[in-house]
Amino acid sequence: MDTRITVSKRFQYAAYALIAIGAAVIAYGFITQPERAWANLLLNNYYFLSLAIGASFFLAIQHITQSGWSSMFKRVPEAMMSFVPFAGVIMLLLYFGMHSLYHWTHEEALATDALVQHKSPYLNIPFFFIRMVLFFMAWTVMTYLLRKASLTEDEKGGFVYFEKSELLSKIHIFLLAVTFSFATFDWIMSIDVHWFSTIFSLRNFVSAFYHGSAVIVLIVILLHQKGYFPKLNESHMLDFSRYIFMLCIVWGYFTFSQFMLIWYANIPEETEYFAHRWHLGFKVIFYVNFAINWFLPFVLLLSQKINKNISIVKALCIVLIAGQYIDLYEQIFPGVMNGPVFGIIEIGFFAGFTGLFALVVSRSLSKAALIPRNHPYLEESMHHHVH
Repeated sequence: MDTRITVSKRFQYAAYALIAIGAAVIAYGFITQPERAWANLLLNNYYFLSLAIGASFFLAIQHITQSGWSSMFKRVPEAMMSFVPFAGVIMLLLYFGMHSLYHWTHEEALATDALVQHKSPYLNIPFFFIRMVLFFMAWTVMTYLLRKASLTEDEKGGFVYFEKSELLSKIHIFLLAVTFSFATFDWIMSIDVHWFSTIFSLRNFVSAFYHGSAVIVLIVILLHQKGYFPKLNESHMLDFSRYIFMLCIVWGYFTFSQFMLIWYANIPEETEYFAHRWHLGFKVIFYVNFAINWFLPFVLLLSQKINKNISIVKALCIVLIAGQYIDLYEQIFPGVMNGPVFGIIEIGFFAGFTGLFALVVSRSLSKAALIPRNHPYLEESMHHHVH
């Protein structure tokens, strides 16, 4: 019950190797193609931040709904949340790449573009970073408090910290609803400053929850295959798969709704977003995005038998890792690079951030008992059985 994860030297060396490779490629990218490097920095940092935010939302939902089945696995989303402050430090580096990423930061745009002038009270560099700091402060404080309440519950037991976690979770999801929406507007949507969508923030929030949940499931499966979580059973897998299935439908709903409403209305100010991407060679990526993030999980997880199959669900979660990357690539690269590019720079950036994320999450997992021994619903989780 008190088993802690031992992070092997081999795993640590692999993570450090990925970080080293990433650092070398990042340096090469900034020297040779700075705009492309800034696009990759934003994409990868937002990517792994969204996984951490999605994991924190998953954890908060479990607390608020007082879910018993998932209590055995709560250390996994808690560990993923620990990446938030690292993402905050890296995101501040965007200060040096604002002109490469955002059209509205250029003086000539502000002088000649009426729409940029109209948005300038909100879209200006000082206010942009003030908001960024406030967002990360809120997320860091809330994830820290959730983690602290969980660890204190482990030490003291009882219902006090269980109830405190529920209260903190209610505050956290309210803050996330506001702050992550504005963060998505700031960091992603403002790349295409002349375009706007009221669905955009909801879509990206669902995407963070969706892919964050998929990574939680993947980590749980990998730990189970290493001998941890011996009580993981088909009923747990069924519930995990239901989360992925449900979220793939919600993701598909918001994504298709955004596209369909813009296509049907045929308003030039809105259709330029998709027309720009399709005319620049991103049309195939648009369809691949739907196929990976909606069609594949929807079709596969219709079967309850597949829902319980660890190998298939594991493979699907790995595919969804690529799905989140493709989704963000389609959002960021057309507005920065004006054409699809993929090579050593993209691979190197992703490798470096993967190594950092893996190192941060594994160290967090190793700092506390993997099974929260004093959780009130632990027995229910360990003997969970649906049908």
